[in-house]
Amino acid sequence: MVTTAVPSETTQAKVHDVDVPTLRAWVESGEATLVDVREVDEHLNERIDGALNSPFSSFDPSQLPVTNGRRVVLHCRTGDRSRRAALQLLAAGQPEAYHLAGGIMAWKHAGNTTVRTKGPITIARQVQVAVGVMVLTTVALGVLVSPWWLAATAFFGCGLTFAGVTDKCPLAMLIAQMPWNRAFRESQPSAASSGCCSHESP
Repeated sequence: MVTTAVPSETTQAKVHDVDVPTLRAWVESGEATLVDVREVDEHLNERIDGALNSPFSSFDPSQLPVTNGRRVVLHCRTGDRSRRAALQLLAAGQPEAYHLAGGIMAWKHAGNTTVRTKGPITIARQVQVAVGVMVLTTVALGVLVSPWWLAATAFFGCGLTFAGVTDKCPLAMLIAQMPWNRAFRESQPSAASSGCCSHESP
């Protein structure tokens, strides 16, 4: 387990990078509570058994579960969001914070199982597919029919830029309302307004 020190006015707060064997031992012995900070659709799609969900897009250190002395270990896909959430815990006054180094990808790479739920792919991937199809279609129409169709391609580019800058994606909000994403909406209705760029890159 690697420790990263974070300067503080009153104490030397620390973020602990927990490796997979350590986390597994803690979970099996009841010493840790695992909190998944990926978005709701990601968590529903695949998760570590027993992990609670507290999405990074709406992460609030004060809303973490009472653990009766157990360590709270955060995790995400690769470790980026969980580390940033751990820093939020330190900023909120926690003297120490723990996160799974390498995230759920490291957990699976080590041969551990996950729980999968049959359903649609994540909202982020649905947005990627939709934008990709629309860009390819409008480029083809611009070449074969009329150059004016390329204006639609530029529109999609502007939309992606807007989503990246504001972390609000109208297309993601629209896709989240589709019937096949009902389980995602019911699990956390407020998350449907989060940006499509809130997920880590593959």
